[in-house]
Amino acid sequence: MNHTPIALTIAGSDSGGGAGIQADLKAFSALGAYGCSVITALTAQNTQGVQGIFDTTPEFVRMQMDSVFSDLTVNAVKIGMLSQEPMIRAVAEGLDAHSVELLVVDPVMVATSGDKLLQDNAINTLKECLIPKATVITPNLPEAAVLLDTKVPESIEEMAAMVEPLLALGSRAVLIKGGHLGSEESVDLFHDGEKLHRLTSPRYPTENTHGTGCTLSSAITALLAQGVELTEAVKQAKDYIAQAIAHADELDIGSGHGPVHHFHALWKNKP
Repeated sequence: MNHTPIALTIAGSDSGGGAGIQADLKAFSALGAYGCSVITALTAQNTQGVQGIFDTTPEFVRMQMDSVFSDLTVNAVKIGMLSQEPMIRAVAEGLDAHSVELLVVDPVMVATSGDKLLQDNAINTLKECLIPKATVITPNLPEAAVLLDTKVPESIEEMAAMVEPLLALGSRAVLIKGGHLGSEESVDLFHDGEKLHRLTSPRYPTENTHGTGCTLSSAITALLAQGVELTEAVKQAKDYIAQAIAHADELDIGSGHGPVHHFHALWKNKP
């Protein structure tokens, strides 16, 4: 029997189903990988916002990691929000203990409001302990600004100037998501360690974009788990999230900012 590609997400749970663990597992499934999870936090959350957060413990996160890796042959790992410094260290130690080779780090550090979600010491730990282990990191513009302790870029040129400093943090490759620029096209910049790629897609007029960052990083992870080469995985994931956004309004979920349509290629539209 051929091995089933397995992708692991280490992140928080979104009770509304649009982001976090739930979005990750949907993206894994939509793109052909078996998804498993390590939950770092529970949220009381819906399309209108986050009403509460309950962190798990670093010890239990490590227990979940050991449980998964002791039984499942995990091909690629995605890391989302880690809420505290001890959690980051526990995850980093677990990655080392289980010799993870393909790692996508989505440094979820800044809320939509612009508020930091991690203390400065935790941000430093993320930079020191996790980013150097990454195959690719996928910050949006506010997150890239936090990582480099600089202002949020307001142009493609300022965005491009961040690429080399982000690579210097130690990851093999960097994908900077440019959605916050508000340009006519959605422009991301991907550096594979040798060459810079400009990835563009149309900007679709929808408010249903909850979970786009989680979904993109998970799509990359799912493709890496199946043996797709990194640059091709990033390009295919970019196409996937663009279509998930394009079809988002086919869903009727909640009264706020709804999710993207992870299964746009699989669900048949209602007559």
